[in-house]
Amino acid sequence: MRETMPQTPIFPSMLGTSCSGHVQPDMEEKCGDPVYQDGSLVSGSLEVLIEHLVPTVDYYPDRTYIFTFLLSSRVFIHPQELLVKVGQICTKQLETGLEADKARVKEFVPKIIQLLTEWTETFPHDFQDEKSMKELKDITHQIAQCDEDRLMHITPEELVHIFNHMDSMDNHKTCRSDIKKTYSLEACDNWFNRLSSLVATEICRVGKKKQRTRVVEFFIDVARECFNIGNFNSLMAIISGMNLSPVARLKKTWSKVKKAKFEVLENHMDPSSNFSHYRTALQGAVQRSQTAHSNREKVVIPVFNLFIKDIYFLNKIHANRLPNGQINFKKFWEIAKQISEFMMWKQVECPFEKDKKIKNYLLTAPVYTEEALYLASFESEGPENHMEKDSWKSLRATLLNRA
Repeated sequence: MRETMPQTPIFPSMLGTSCSGHVQPDMEEKCGDPVYQDGSLVSGSLEVLIEHLVPTVDYYPDRTYIFTFLLSSRVFIHPQELLVKVGQICTKQLETGLEADKARVKEFVPKIIQLLTEWTETFPHDFQDEKSMKELKDITHQIAQCDEDRLMHITPEELVHIFNHMDSMDNHKTCRSDIKKTYSLEACDNWFNRLSSLVATEICRVGKKKQRTRVVEFFIDVARECFNIGNFNSLMAIISGMNLSPVARLKKTWSKVKKAKFEVLENHMDPSSNFSHYRTALQGAVQRSQTAHSNREKVVIPVFNLFIKDIYFLNKIHANRLPNGQINFKKFWEIAKQISEFMMWKQVECPFEKDKKIKNYLLTAPVYTEEALYLASFESEGPENHMEKDSWKSLRATLLNRA
């Protein structure tokens, strides 16, 4: 650990990757080792200085070091490349932490967020291009996956910020402040997408039809349990994953599945009539929660994307001011009602025992890209028509060229 590292500033001239003249011959430091003089870091390889920039559970770099290094580093490395390296170090720390002590990882998360915040505020031009913005999002999403309960981190203010954020998305504009203000919201969205992809991956990766059928039926049972406890968000994510084209096209597999339970669940999540069946089920869960005597019966986790869209469109379709110039406070009463209800739901203590192995699997198991899903699907059950054959050939050619 680097908790004993002095938190002192360095200067641009000390960023060289060659050995410093301050090293005495009898010290026998390697070229990459950091060199200290009077307790101050005076030289080191670029890799070592980058590591010194990234926080750990027990260490956070001095702000003067952060500023000086970020200012000087562009002489030796492009900011976008530096961001990639920072992300790689963060990922390694997170993976190591998940295997060792998940509780300590939670202490690291706010520190890396603070570092990214200082970087974006001090050197905003480093994040003007799309690649840098993508890297920034990738890091925040990686961090988000380590939060045990994503809903707990969402604040009422963040839900209000979604108005401006979705407007900027509609106008194809995304800024650094949007990412920071809606961090927890994007974490929930990222978790939904990961769970959907994970379900599809686990199904498509199984080569034998009999085993693949069992995996499908397993996820149907998991989805049904999500419905029973009021976790509609995970229910929707699982169903979405099973309805992805690479999974849906596995007709031989689905012919062996007892589909009655799945069809019932699909009906609850049917998007027709503005998800009327889901909204009825959600209201039933809310009523159960209000009269419940146990935390298990109090659980209400709505389909998060729909919840956000409801608030957004409620804000969109009603003006902030009436024709006479007065503030349309009735609109804000309704918005506040929905947000306050959500705040009550997220305060319910989790009634289920937390299994470390399952959590680690959900957070770290690899998921296939869309192309990899299709390839695995075609390998499990070959193309059935000319269109699928063409898609398969094109996909294989594309992946072969990349290799």
